[in-house]
Amino acid sequence: MQTLSQEELEKFSDHKTTLIIKKGENLMTEGSAINGLYCIRDGKCKLTKLNTNGKEQIIKFIKGGDILGQRSILSDEPVGLNAIALEDMHVCFIPKGDILDTIRENPQFSLNIMKNISHQLNAANNSISQMAQKPVKDRLADTLLNLEEIFGIDNEDCIDVILTREEIANTIGTATESAIRLLSNLKKDNVIDLIGKKIKIINKNALKNISEGY
Repeated sequence: MQTLSQEELEKFSDHKTTLIIKKGENLMTEGSAINGLYCIRDGKCKLTKLNTNGKEQIIKFIKGGDILGQRSILSDEPVGLNAIALEDMHVCFIPKGDILDTIRENPQFSLNIMKNISHQLNAANNSISQMAQKPVKDRLADTLLNLEEIFGIDNEDCIDVILTREEIANTIGTATESAIRLLSNLKKDNVIDLIGKKIKIINKNALKNISEGY
């Protein structure tokens, strides 16, 4: 947004809608049309896709400062993923017309949108590669490191997001029982600690080694 002129910022500000999305609610639904861009002010959500047998696959996690909907606006295609709030979220919605007008008139803004989509595509390619090549234990280690990088830590040094064991399983592509067993083994080996639903990384180097297949 730093590439916008004062006039463009004012136009966005005049036309934007502020939404409160409650925990568990959908911000976007797979297959639906989208009429604007979502700017996440605060809160956390998961981007998911239903696989052929109806099981949820978590593709990505989103936090305050991220934007959603840019690909659908440019491609004029329905939304490809569900965005579901992990906690209450404050979101700004900017109409599609305002975004497209700005893309046409502001080359730097257009470039930034393209860069953002390119980064997402690269991240998606890496994720697909890891899911295909890495054993499930390595994927879990990788996911825990990524979650800490995305969300940071809370005042107890735990990863600052609450996920169910099922959500962790749906991120690494395994059964919930398998995710529970793997987490338990990592705790036994003093790599992580489990405090209720919270996860605390104790030995980051060991976790990195596991994620890299050592």
